[in-house]
Amino acid sequence: MPFEFKFPDIGEGLTEGEIVRWRVKEGETIKEGDPLVEVETDKALAEIPSPKTGVVLKILGREKEIIKVGQVIVVIGEKGEGAAAPAPPSRPKSVGVVGQLEEAPEEPVAAEAKPVVEKPALISEHALATPAVRGLAKELGVDINQVVGTGPGDRVLEKDVRQAGEGKAKPVEPEKKAAKVRKYDLYGYVDRIPLRGIRRSIAKAMVKSKYTAPHVTTTDEADVTELWEIRAKEKAAAEKKGIKLTILPFIIKAVVAGLVGHPYLNATLDDENEEIILKKYFNIGVAADTPEGLMVPVVKNAKDKSIFQLAQELTQLAEKARNRKVDLADLKGGTFTISNYGAVGGLYGTPIINHPEVAILGVGKIKEMPVVRNGKVEIRKIIHLSLSFDHRVVDGAEAVRFLNTVIERLEDPDLLLLEG
Repeated sequence: MPFEFKFPDIGEGLTEGEIVRWRVKEGETIKEGDPLVEVETDKALAEIPSPKTGVVLKILGREKEIIKVGQVIVVIGEKGEGAAAPAPPSRPKSVGVVGQLEEAPEEPVAAEAKPVVEKPALISEHALATPAVRGLAKELGVDINQVVGTGPGDRVLEKDVRQAGEGKAKPVEPEKKAAKVRKYDLYGYVDRIPLRGIRRSIAKAMVKSKYTAPHVTTTDEADVTELWEIRAKEKAAAEKKGIKLTILPFIIKAVVAGLVGHPYLNATLDDENEEIILKKYFNIGVAADTPEGLMVPVVKNAKDKSIFQLAQELTQLAEKARNRKVDLADLKGGTFTISNYGAVGGLYGTPIINHPEVAILGVGKIKEMPVVRNGKVEIRKIIHLSLSFDHRVVDGAEAVRFLNTVIERLEDPDLLLLEG
């Protein structure tokens, strides 16, 4: 019997992906575990293996097409078998890299039977819900004011909106005629670039963050003259070990010290349960500029690693990101992010928080500037810092105190060395 392979959830809460390249063709014989298709998911390329041995009867997804989790993408069977028409996409309760786990069929419901509602629907012009839930309702085409809230105080939760969206009948759309794509507008010729791949992931993530967390940015600067000298001194020793030593590992160490002293910046906000979750581990994401767009590999357990270990791992992660070899796990689990835009220029910025984190540190370029020290003007190396934070979780005073701790460590490298 033909086997319908559905696109699995290969990440944390993955909902969709983009087919990059099929590794097989229709009519080709494949073995279980053979490369089947390459899919781009959440900024990473994932190679999906075949779940079983057989013949590729039908490929149902085109390259560059966006596919949903649970959607049938290929039919595998025996030679000579025909591929049956796939069932419409569903939302499976359990999906893995080898396909959907079978579940007991649902019992049929009589036509007259009506669903039992434990409490009456509250029809209100202003439903109680977070901005993120309202955004989801808009995306799914659900009128949030008609949704029964199951949260505290009849708050509408994400699961309520999704359930309402699943039960909403989609109208039959008339057949659309192919639209003519103009290569010019009123003022001249233009190029149209499909919003796909990493750029599409970035766009969705930035909108979600900006319209979920109320952003506030505070700025300051640090004198890193002594730190620069230490880095220059140790650079040769690092190169002998094959390590490229930049100032970024020192900044990570300073940030970790700030997070230890100010844990509310190393947290996430659970909207549904109305809880602030303080993380007891320190996974630092570092924004990396790649030819395909911005990626944020995560250095796990940064507190327990030395400056040289951090430098080596940063080099490896950045190289993987640029070559699209980075694993999806390397992009997950961050608790705080650093955006080092100063590496390409720029003093200050207003970085967007890497949702669901609550803060991000923007690092500007190091610039020689005149500074008054002990009544004398000296030329010192100054680095510019911009901290964006979620004002729902962190107040301005706490954000500034965190930034003061970071600056203190950068201006006194001995403190970093003492902390390991």
